[in-house]
Amino acid sequence: MKRKATLIRIFGYLLQHKRQLAFILSLSFLGNLLALAGPRLSGTAINLIAEGMDGSMDLPGVYKYAAFMLLFYVSSSLMSYAVNVSMITLSRRITYTLRKDTFNHLVTLPVSFFDGTTTGDILSRISYDIDTINTSLSTDVVSILASFITIFGSLMMMLRLSSMLVLVFVITIPLSILITRFITTRTNPLFRLRSRKMGELNDFAEEKISGMKTLKAYHQEGSVTGQLDALNGEVVQAYYKSEYYSSITGPSVSFVNNLSLSLISVFGGLLYMSGGVQLGGLAIAGMTIGGISSFIMYSRKFAGPINEIANIFSELQSALAAADRVFSLLDAPLESADAPD
Repeated sequence: MKRKATLIRIFGYLLQHKRQLAFILSLSFLGNLLALAGPRLSGTAINLIAEGMDGSMDLPGVYKYAAFMLLFYVSSSLMSYAVNVSMITLSRRITYTLRKDTFNHLVTLPVSFFDGTTTGDILSRISYDIDTINTSLSTDVVSILASFITIFGSLMMMLRLSSMLVLVFVITIPLSILITRFITTRTNPLFRLRSRKMGELNDFAEEKISGMKTLKAYHQEGSVTGQLDALNGEVVQAYYKSEYYSSITGPSVSFVNNLSLSLISVFGGLLYMSGGVQLGGLAIAGMTIGGISSFIMYSRKFAGPINEIANIFSELQSALAAADRVFSLLDAPLESADAPD
């Protein structure tokens, strides 16, 4: 529930730039549609080659589809580049606004807040945590938006090619979701711990550096170095555990995707060789070589974004943990106004 509220507040900052966000979404949608046309064109070209193996190949038709593929893929790449540049610009504006709001709120807080909150922790939230949010906005948001468009478009195209082969994903997709959910529910607390330990380290370093003259006067260099080593070790362990356990997600989902690809290849080959099968009262149409090729390409496009989303979940969790710390600072109660008398 807390993560949902944090996401809503982050999107509130995104919605402050509605026009630029609408431009990014439109360009991303169009670019992904052009990329999704490629496998279908490739399958059609392969069918023309297969039909012309007796010497009557329609080479002009093959060249035409190849030219369209090149045009669509190049256009899609240019649009993807424009989307990435625009999203980086947008994330910088949001980061500027977020850091400005945080500082403006900070200077209105009562003295009691600073008595109970260390300087290093405050600096960590303004610098490290907001930078983490910026990194996630500039890369992860674009990736997730493009992934959902690709997943939905690929599914529609696969249903048109063979609804029977799509049943393979009835098994593999829930399995991928269960694996991702199982891992992320256990790694989210690790990312919160990582942000907290980083704040403690920054606080310790700021305090000791500001009191360096006193430390040297009392010959406490060795003691402070030992304390720093201990804190630094805790930060390293927090980073290691969060990254280690979250990195399991990608390979696990990749294994499931490769399993689905193997099943599609086998059943698609059977449908091609049999020319179609009769299952009870249901007639299942056969597939062409080009149809199988297109379906496999769409299945990779369908499974690839799922794997990509799984890989960036660790970065999203890190960004959400950082956002929690920033918003908790923004939610700190202001200093009470003086009484009129």
